[in-house]
Amino acid sequence: MSMPGGPFGGIFGLLLLVAVIYAIVRIAQSGADPIWKAVWIAAVIIVPVVGLILWVLFGPK
Repeated sequence: MSMPGGPFGGIFGLLLLVAVIYAIVRIAQSGADPIWKAVWIAAVIIVPVVGLILWVLFGPK
């Protein structure tokens, strides 16, 4: 029986979790308006891969 995601699924999942936590902390500490913080955090939690990419490209600097 093979694991979903192949042999590296666990490693990539762990890296994704670390990236999501990092992004949430950085968003929470940013100087953005609270509503935008909530929007970015929701995006990162609901769709982690897409949310992380969008945050890196368009998020508060």
